[in-house]
Amino acid sequence: MRSIPARRPAAAAVLAAAAVLATAAPAFAHVTVQPGTAQQGGYTAVAFRVPDESDTASTTKLEVSFPTDHPVASVSTQPLPGWTAAVEKTHLATPVKTDDGDNLTDVVSKITWTADATGKIGPGQFQEFKVSLGPLPKDTDQLVFKALQTKDDGTVVRWIDEAKQGQPEPAHPAPVLKLTAAGAAASPAADDHRMTASQDSTAAGGTKSSDGTARTLGVVGIVVGVIGAALGVAGLRRKSTTS
Repeated sequence: MRSIPARRPAAAAVLAAAAVLATAAPAFAHVTVQPGTAQQGGYTAVAFRVPDESDTASTTKLEVSFPTDHPVASVSTQPLPGWTAAVEKTHLATPVKTDDGDNLTDVVSKITWTADATGKIGPGQFQEFKVSLGPLPKDTDQLVFKALQTKDDGTVVRWIDEAKQGQPEPAHPAPVLKLTAAGAAASPAADDHRMTASQDSTAAGGTKSSDGTARTLGVVGIVVGVIGAALGVAGLRRKSTTS
């Protein structure tokens, strides 16, 4: 009978492991920019990666807002079968001088991708929405793209929260493209307007695999550590009881 209490830490460890997995799972479902860095003043091709974390609902629309405080002169979309892209522009109150010496007065402020019957992102799947950007602004170290993800059950996930230094990552962070100074290490796509086949492979597979693997291993390590510590305590209690 004395051995029964010794099993309780193991049960607690299982519950703790389940809690860790439950809190870690949403981190895998963020909408992100791939690759996540580019060079200031350059051109780049990026993809907005959108996973569908629902068990039953499919993603049917993605709205991405572009920053107008640090506007990008040229924005173009890559055709995606099953989806239609609608580009919205806004008029700048104060024109921005381009590298060519022209005054930029109208810039892209939003792109909305809408799926047809064949383009939905099903549960457990992801899609990438590719755009070409440039020249990238030189007066900021990042571009924040606030995004809305709409499901066919009417749910709208708002990826609009901006991370603040020294604070935990928000539950629904906005996609961010980090900008590096000229001459610093930047994205392989920084000087290219188009996403090459090799970059397609990296964006769709390599980055997803490395990010997911690293996070998964981290979670598994935490869970194993919790269970191991609990079992160790249980063993010591059994030894103390039988002594």
